[in-house]
Parts: sequence; C-alpha cells; structure tokens
Amino acid sequence: MDEEKKKKENESENGSSSGSQTPVSQGGLGTLYICGTPIGNLEDITLRALATLKEVDFIAAEDTRQTRKLLARYDINTPLVSYHEHNMKEKGPEIVDELRSGKKVALVSDAGMPGISDPGFDLVRRAIEAGIRVVPVPGPTAFVAALVASGLPTDTFVFLGFLPRKGKDRKALLDCLAVERRTSIVYEAPHRIRRTLQELRDRLGPGRGIAVARELTKVHEEILRGTLGDLDSLMEMPGLANPRGEFVIIIGPPTIGPPTGLVEGTPGGRMNAGPGYEGGGNHEGCGNIEGALDRVKQLVDSGMERKSAVKLVSRETGFRRRELYRLSLKK
Repeated sequence: MDEEKKKKENESENGSSSGSQTPVSQGGLGTLYICGTPIGNLEDITLRALATLKEVDFIAAEDTRQTRKLLARYDINTPLVSYHEHNMKEKGPEIVDELRSGKKVALVSDAGMPGISDPGFDLVRRAIEAGIRVVPVPGPTAFVAALVASGLPTDTFVFLGFLPRKGKDRKALLDCLAVERRTSIVYEAPHRIRRTLQELRDRLGPGRGIAVARELTKVHEEILRGTLGDLDSLMEMPGLANPRGEFVIIIGPPTIGPPTGLVEGTPGGRMNAGPGYEGGGNHEGCGNIEGALDRVKQLVDSGMERKSAVKLVSRETGFRRRELYRLSLKK
C-alpha cells in the first residue's frame, strides 16, 4: 500500500498535470513554447502560461512594448527579443540556432495565440523542420471570442484571417463568401472596415446576418449585430463612425439571420440599445404611429443619430420617413 501511494506521489510531481511543469526536451535540443497571451484584459492569462514565461531562457515577442506590460504586471523578468513580420527572415534562423543549442523559448504575439494571422507560423515551421519540439500553451483568441458572442452558428465555420486588400484575390474571396454555407470569420483594420462591410453587402446581399466586434475584453468592448442591410444604421454607431483597433467580422450563413439584439456593449455602457433591437422586420408595438415614434426615441436615446433612427424605423414599419422625422422632433 505504501509503495502504491509513493508511486502516485511521484507521478503527481513529474506528470503533465502540474500547471507549472514544462516538458523536458530530449536529445539536447530546446523547446519552443507557443504561448497565448491576453487580447485585452491582462487577467485573461493561464497559470501555465505565466509559469512558462518565467521558466524559459528568453521570450520572442511580436511587440516587446506590449509584452513588457504583461511581464511587469506579473513580475516576470525573462529577457525579451523582438520577432515580428519585418525581421522574421533574419531573426527566425537565429532563434532556431538557440533552440538547437538547448534553449527554451516562448513565442508570444502582441495579443492572443501566436501563429494566427501573424509571423509566428514561420518560426513554428522552421522549428519543426529543425527537429525542435513545439509545445502549445493555449490562450485567448479574438476570433473565437467574437464567434461565441455573435449569436451566429458555431457548429461549423471558416476563419479567413485578413482579406486581400485589392485585386483579383480579394474579388475571388468575396465571391466565395457569397456562396459559403458556413459561418465565416475575417479580421479587418480600422481604416478599411467601412469599405469592407459595404463590399460584403454588395456581394452577399442585405439579408446576411453579421456581427462586428472590436476591443474584445477591454473597457470599450463593442459587438454590433444585425444584417448587412442594417449597414447604414450600423455606420452611425460610435464603433464604426470612428473606428479604432482591429475588428472581427462574423458573417452568418445565408439561411440564418441575426439574433435579437443588434447592438451590445459592456454592461451599462453607452452602446446598449435595449431589448427588441433587431435589424429589419416588423416589431411589436410599432404597428401605429405612436409605437413607431416611441421606437425612434428609444434608438435616439441609445446614441443613434435621429436621421438614421428614422430611416430604420421607416423601413421596419412602412411609415413615411419625412413624417416620422417631423413628428419625432415633437416627441
């Protein structure tokens, strides 16, 4: 009985179940750890990731300034080296040489899981080709967070990263999205978000359900939900009227529309449009002019421009836009 107890204790100390244990490399080679880091909120990091960042010989960081903030928060003093898109061809072989010499290296992106639409893929491939052990240390990913909060189908989906900026490749991908039956996910930069959404509406049609997310896990987190036909109204929302930070666009299948709740922000935040805010269709309580005017007031109170609110309610109820606008000024 004592021998069995001792055996279990040894397995507990040396096994993979310990959050602070990192695998031991074999053959004198080092290990490359792919460490997920927070996409915004610095508390979204695992105990295993913290232990790994403390134990490795150095950290290869896409943005050393961002990574220093994380390390300072958790009192981690591991050396940093810069590894990003513009120096990866030079730094990649140098890091692999360090791994060959037995060093343990953690790869981190500026946010989220390395290798997702960033240069981490190139280093991982080089390490594998050199016979280096590659160990994932899972963490947050922006597109997964946006997908599960979108209200659009999650059982099957395709992640496309950033769309090509122009030319035949962009046109071909947009054409593919037009016939895609799965939920589709793309990233977009703030200065291109409006153009991309307009192109999606033109190619996919106004009925396609979408969710647009930005600043996930941060103070000003915003998730806009609706259809591509709601685009004019969505463009008036603060997140798209003055876009900042990278965006995640979730595009639903052509057969499934958006859930109730077009706009959502942080609890109690300025982006909460209240219940029943769906993009398009008839709404209970809007069957008469008073109900329509109440809805205009609700949207204006939520932060929407009066002109856009009137346009949306006019489309929902059939009342003339000019009449709605005139009467809403007296409400």
